[in-house]
Amino acid sequence: MKKNIAIIMGGYSSEYQISLKSGQVVYETLDASKYNAYRIHIFKEKWVYVDSDNNELTIDKNDFSVTINNSKITFDCVFNAIHGSPGEDGFMQAYFKLLNIPQTSCDMYQAALTYNKRDCLSTLKPYGIKTAESFYINLGDVIDEESIVNKVGLPCFVKANKAGSSFGITKVHKKEDIKSAIEVAFKEDDEIIIESFLDGKEVSVGVINFKGETKVLPITEIVSENDFFDYEAKYLGKSQEITPARLSKDEEDKVTAVAKRVYEVLKMKGFSRSEYIFKNGEPHLLEVNTVPGLTLASILPQQAAAAGITLSELFDNAIESSLL
Repeated sequence: MKKNIAIIMGGYSSEYQISLKSGQVVYETLDASKYNAYRIHIFKEKWVYVDSDNNELTIDKNDFSVTINNSKITFDCVFNAIHGSPGEDGFMQAYFKLLNIPQTSCDMYQAALTYNKRDCLSTLKPYGIKTAESFYINLGDVIDEESIVNKVGLPCFVKANKAGSSFGITKVHKKEDIKSAIEVAFKEDDEIIIESFLDGKEVSVGVINFKGETKVLPITEIVSENDFFDYEAKYLGKSQEITPARLSKDEEDKVTAVAKRVYEVLKMKGFSRSEYIFKNGEPHLLEVNTVPGLTLASILPQQAAAAGITLSELFDNAIESSLL
C-alpha cells in the first residue's frame, strides 16, 4: 500500500522561495509507485494543501490532516523542505514529534541548536572543531567598533545569527562600515555574529544517514565571482561549485573526518550540509545546515549525483530512514 507523504515547503523566512523550489523538486521526484505525494505550503497566514491545479485546501493543525472530496487524509511521513523558520529551527520538528508523525529532518533540539550559529559553534568547540574568531551582539547592545575590530580584525563578516541562504550577511573592509552592516543583519534577526575573515579555500560538505550509516558525500569547492559566497553566488550563478573539490588527499581526509564528527557529535539525522574554510591547512567550520537546498542547482543534490546516488534514491532513503 502506497504511503502518504506530506512535502512541507515555504516557511516564514526570506528563504521561502528557495524552499518552494526545493519542495517542488521533491514532489516531482518521489517514486509515484511507492508514495502519494502532497504539496503542503506552510506560511504564517496559512497552512494549505496545494493540488495539481494549484487549488488550496486548509490543513487541520490539530492533527496535520486535510479533507479532500469529503475524505480525511493523514500522513505516514513528512518530507521537510522548509529552509529557515519554522522548518529548520526546531518548531516543525517539535510539532510533528507531539503528533507522532515521522519526518525526514533531524530532531527538534539539533535543529534549534544548528540554526543558532553562535550556540552551535560554542557547542562544538570543546570537541576540537576549529572556527573563526567571533564577536556577538544582541539588538539594543552598545556597538563598539574598536572592540569588534580588536577581536576579529578586518576584513570581517557581519551575519544574522539565525538566517540562511546568506541573508543578512555583509563582508566589511572598513571600521566605519560596521554599523551599516549590523543594521542589515538586524533586519533578519535580533542576534548577530561577527567573524574574522578566513582567507582560504571554501568547501561545502554534505553528510547524510544513508542505509543506516553516516555517509560523507563528495566535497564541493566554492569559488565565488563575488566578494564572498552570497545570495547571488548561491542562487544566481555568480559562483563555481566544483565537485569533487580540488583538495589534496590530506585536506580531503581532514575535512571529511571533521564533517563526520560534527554530524555524529550533534547526533544528527537526515541531511546536513556544513561549510568550511581552510586556514593553515586546517578546516574551520562556518555553519551547519539541516535542511539544505534540494533544487537542481543546489549543492547536496550535486554531491549525491557525484556519489552515484540519484535524487529518487536520496529522497526515498530519507523517507525510509525516518520510518524506521
